[in-house]
Amino acid sequence: MAAGLSKWRTAEDARGREARLIGPNAVLQVVPVLDRFGGAHWREGILTRAGLGALPDGKSMIPELMATRLHQQVRLDAPGMAPRLAAEAGVGTAEYILKHRIPRPAQLVLKALPRGLAARALSKAIAAHAWTFVGSGELRVVDAWTYEISGNPLIRGEVSEGCLCHWHAAVFQELYQVLVARNSSCVETCCGAQGDGVPCRFELKV
Repeated sequence: MAAGLSKWRTAEDARGREARLIGPNAVLQVVPVLDRFGGAHWREGILTRAGLGALPDGKSMIPELMATRLHQQVRLDAPGMAPRLAAEAGVGTAEYILKHRIPRPAQLVLKALPRGLAARALSKAIAAHAWTFVGSGELRVVDAWTYEISGNPLIRGEVSEGCLCHWHAAVFQELYQVLVARNSSCVETCCGAQGDGVPCRFELKV
């Protein structure tokens, strides 16, 4: 199992750990969602205001600032829709991971395990490859059902009374629903945007 799950990475990523990089799906999965909800013209306006002159090709990690600017611009332009837009992009990201990054045999093994064991195995894989969706932030696995992200780049510099990390919550939820338990749900219970030193905390339940 460990050997199968260890393939969850891009072939190109030798991982320049000192660089502020994040996986391209943090941007690429947002684009089709914007098209579906607002059309190409609306999407192009958001990309322009976010300073994204060109989209990544999806073959390698990208500067996390691209993702930071895009996610924050979506929240500025469409505050009421932003949670749903981010969540749908998160589902798209998880679907990409399932299709391209977690080998089919490993998925079958996870699905066959009791959900407690499956959750522990999946949490180890997520921790090992967190840099692909956490960037320069730090992921802590509190337990197999609870994650914390400190320094989440997608909310950097933002202040909010409510939680903002719907993209990350949707990534966790979709992976757990497919690989651990179909009725899994993920809720962000506190967010780094709510105060200095507060981590983004994600709790999964079945």
